[in-house]
Amino acid sequence: MSLERQLHEGIAALGLDLGADTEARLLVYLRLLSKWNRTYNLTAIRDEVEMVSHHLLDSLTMVPYVRELDSLADVGSGAGLPGIPLATVCPELKVTSIETVEKKVAFQQQAKIELKLGNFSPVGARVEKVQGQFDAVTSRAFAELADFVTWSGHLLRPGGHLLAMKGVYPDEEIARLPAGWSVKTSHELKVPGLDAQRHLIVLQKN
Repeated sequence: MSLERQLHEGIAALGLDLGADTEARLLVYLRLLSKWNRTYNLTAIRDEVEMVSHHLLDSLTMVPYVRELDSLADVGSGAGLPGIPLATVCPELKVTSIETVEKKVAFQQQAKIELKLGNFSPVGARVEKVQGQFDAVTSRAFAELADFVTWSGHLLRPGGHLLAMKGVYPDEEIARLPAGWSVKTSHELKVPGLDAQRHLIVLQKN
């Protein structure tokens, strides 16, 4: 199966209708990631077929939960995941991508240029040093929930939420949340082509 068809069918399975132009831009990003990855080791996944499911479709499971937001910070974003796919699919969403590793920030900057993502801003800094107020802050396999809350909580506007992308449901991590934080809700995510548990944990400040 071609990458185009794999991505198109995966997007349809997620219940999304993105249009051919958006799907093509997502593949431009994937091929750029694959190209840079050969030199800079941005992600452990080398195979482009796996990248479609593990990176693109996994990121796109977030679309229903961020589509109505104005601003999103993506913490520990690595090669720009899920931030770049979300910025590509949701042009009204302002995405700030926070990453400490210089080569990964450089890649994100190149992706911003090639995809003409005016709503995407890469920031090379430790999350604790970043200032701003966002509707939501997300992370994908970034840190334990307690650390995510401690490092990123200051970035939320009043009433905002932390959106943690996790594998199996993290009961033990939830039990270790700092005082003043709780799980508002959680969603089981089904990623087409990925035979693994995925959960979105929505955290709020009490």
